[in-house]
Amino acid sequence: MTHPGIQLTKQSGFSLIELAIVLFIVALLLGGLLPTVSGQIEQQRRAETRKQLDEIQQALLGYAISKGYLPCPAKSDSDGTEDRTAGICTDNKRIGFLPWTELGVKKSDSWNRLFTYSAPLAFTSSTAPFSLTTARDITLRTRNAAGTLVNLSNANDIPAVVVSHGPNGIFGTSENGVLVTSAAPTSNNVDDQKTNAPTPAGTGTGIAFVSRDPAGPASSTDEAFDDIVLTLSPNILFNRMVTAGKLP
Repeated sequence: MTHPGIQLTKQSGFSLIELAIVLFIVALLLGGLLPTVSGQIEQQRRAETRKQLDEIQQALLGYAISKGYLPCPAKSDSDGTEDRTAGICTDNKRIGFLPWTELGVKKSDSWNRLFTYSAPLAFTSSTAPFSLTTARDITLRTRNAAGTLVNLSNANDIPAVVVSHGPNGIFGTSENGVLVTSAAPTSNNVDDQKTNAPTPAGTGTGIAFVSRDPAGPASSTDEAFDDIVLTLSPNILFNRMVTAGKLP
């Protein structure tokens, strides 16, 4: 029996079951959004790295016009000056880290790993500057629909290459000098783990590189490819040098 003027009110709020349902729905929504956000972040990082590579290309061209030759690889992962002794690259080093200090560019890509750089010794010599007929030795390849390696450039046609080792960073080196020896997620891609990775970590010798669409065809033992490769065009290099009066 209730007394006059007194009313019983039902408490408002979520029950445990209702709260669990709400949390479940929120988890589903977040689960659907996270891959999209993650993909957008990676796309932004790729775009930023490609912009950096464009800046590096202009820096290499400017260096060649100023000096008459291309720079040697950097001295180390912490010293971005070129490793040059008596006019040639020390110990005939033709592949290593991009000499970022020498070029006045950022030392690492959007994943905070150092760029790999390779150039023929004939193009980095300051004692015998290169000419229009100096032999180049780098070949850029890709994979056809069957997954077979085919030339993307003319054979032995490229005077310099710069590589970002991409999101997985396999055999790239961090800004702190730490070599990435495993990828996340795990990858067994032979192109970015071996061909584009300099020895001793990989098998790259600095004269053969691969560039292809990450979603493109792969060999039978490949997974996703994620390196971003810049090649210095010989035509652009020579035209700029001729225009600047550095080549006949």
